[in-house]
Amino acid sequence: MTQRSYTVPFLVIGGIFIFFTLLFLGIAFIFGTPASLTLGARIGVIEIIGPITTSDRTVQTIVDFRLNDAIKGVILRVDSPGGGVGPSQEIYAEIKRLAAKKPVIVSMGGVAASGGYYVSLPAQKILANPGTLTGSIGVIMGFTNYQDLFEKIGLKSDVVKSGEHKDIGSAIRPMTETDRSILQELIDDVHNQFVTAVAEERSLEFEVAAQLADGRVYTGRQAMESGLIDELGNFRDAVALVAAMTSIDGEPTLVYPAEPKKNFVDYFIEQSVDQFRKGLREEGSAGLQYRWNADRR
Repeated sequence: MTQRSYTVPFLVIGGIFIFFTLLFLGIAFIFGTPASLTLGARIGVIEIIGPITTSDRTVQTIVDFRLNDAIKGVILRVDSPGGGVGPSQEIYAEIKRLAAKKPVIVSMGGVAASGGYYVSLPAQKILANPGTLTGSIGVIMGFTNYQDLFEKIGLKSDVVKSGEHKDIGSAIRPMTETDRSILQELIDDVHNQFVTAVAEERSLEFEVAAQLADGRVYTGRQAMESGLIDELGNFRDAVALVAAMTSIDGEPTLVYPAEPKKNFVDYFIEQSVDQFRKGLREEGSAGLQYRWNADRR
């Protein structure tokens, strides 16, 4: 076989390789490179934006970044008033596992309060802007009672229950002192868990953490003076800090989790359901919340 006969197949294979390489790079440029496909040293960025209502996607991203050797450190960007106790605790637990293996730096945005502060605790360092609103260390439950309204419109409701307190927090009967006592004990227990986490992660005496945990919000500057955060700084400061901690030279490459692709119908349905659920949560949620409730009237 002549040299020309060998050359043509190699050129074809080489052309195909170059084509798919350029195609991959183009897709990565437009849609972002999935963390699982990164090459070389990278800094992962996990964003917790808005109310914390679920944890599945965030937890999966944390696990992916922990297992990906190309991700040398992680920035947790928090701009959230907090949210559900369960999701906040799940994210907290996974951040703690991540921080045991890699540097994790928190960059607080405009608000990182209550559950937003809780998930930040396991990081090696917490940065906030001077005017960031953070803290709001506490637990809240909200109930709305419609009994008077129902009586005015002649609407009655019958409840069959297995025990005296099965309908605790009901919107159609007054809350009894026993109900209130049970709920207060529950809230006190979860609040104690929050304060314990603050004391342990921020190296504070429990009594000191408890004094700071009266539900109030702090500015970033006040939080630093109180020992609730480490430094004043913005997102770029957090990037520089992680780069220094991981010995990355030059401008580091930031890796964000890939957004799941949805068709228009799925997106429309999901957004509609999310808005409906959000309305129900804000108006009538009886779930435990690590949340700053400044938007409630």
